[in-house]
Amino acid sequence: MSGGVDSSAAASLLLEQGYDVVGITLKLWPQDCLSRAEDKCCGPQAVTDARSVAHRLNIPHYLIDEAQDFQNQVIQYFADEYRAGRTPNPCVMCNEKLKFGNLLSRARRLGADLIATGHYARVERDPSTGRFLLKQGRDLRKDQSYFLFSLRQDQLAHVLFPLGHLTKSETREVAREASLKTAEKEESMEICFVPDKDYGRFLQQSRLVDKHKGDIVDVHGRKLGEHDGIEFYTIGQRKGLGISSPDPLYVLELDPERNQVIVGDDTLLDRSEFVVERCNWIPWETPPATVEAWVKIRYNHSGAHATIEPRPDGSARVVLHTPQRAVTPGQACVFYQDDLVVGGGWITRSATQPRPQ
Repeated sequence: MSGGVDSSAAASLLLEQGYDVVGITLKLWPQDCLSRAEDKCCGPQAVTDARSVAHRLNIPHYLIDEAQDFQNQVIQYFADEYRAGRTPNPCVMCNEKLKFGNLLSRARRLGADLIATGHYARVERDPSTGRFLLKQGRDLRKDQSYFLFSLRQDQLAHVLFPLGHLTKSETREVAREASLKTAEKEESMEICFVPDKDYGRFLQQSRLVDKHKGDIVDVHGRKLGEHDGIEFYTIGQRKGLGISSPDPLYVLELDPERNQVIVGDDTLLDRSEFVVERCNWIPWETPPATVEAWVKIRYNHSGAHATIEPRPDGSARVVLHTPQRAVTPGQACVFYQDDLVVGGGWITRSATQPRPQ
């Protein structure tokens, strides 16, 4: 229970369906949470709201301190990825490691058989194989299956998503009918620990990254300017480069070995293929030799048709039927067949990306 309307409505629905419900809120930040994100899911107001909802629903409520694991498995990953020239997705990692990792373990200790969240997604069991399947939420505008692609079978087997068949407006109506104080609460779309979206400032203030000079170069290796660290840039970025040019320049690649930001014309941002690593396949233990799918290269990407070629080492080659802009190393690429999530992986640096000679 994050203190928002979604998890509140989910708890109410579960009670209506006859489940024995216990509310759990994860405390993800240490004492400085108050100054970082007072109204977010780790802040004191969120805890108060979650506790109020639990009281209204007459269910037990527990606050569990996960600050150290959040620091080690989410925040440190966030910083390490930026230092490696990749753009991380901490929400996927938080789901995998904490919400459906640590939380599931703790829930079992409390005697619970299942965990439920307010995610807009669905889990069904395939009667022919016995495997648990992950599907998109019915409300595609709110669908969050992208952030759940890395969940394993042992996690999906113990998960409920009560809101999977609802729209956001229907969720709010559930909360209103239950007289929950979170019914009209505004939702947040930012990363919870960076509420102002200034990732660079967060990394510096947290002392996870220090400024360090390097070159901004074009695809031919010509120096155009200097940067304060590749951690403060991402693929496709145009603003904030601090260099003058008669034509717009975009970040094409981040090279941690050379400490370079490589820029060029936006036409060079298109990619027709790339590699993903650490793939997770949901309907199959071993995937077919090729998979035709609709792939999303970032959460807000509209998607594109692709042929996916799984490899024995757990990676896969993704060949796009139509080139896509700003395929970004470090981001999750999730594979869909209709509303079914067949799997996904993490985008690596493409062999076809431009590099200075």
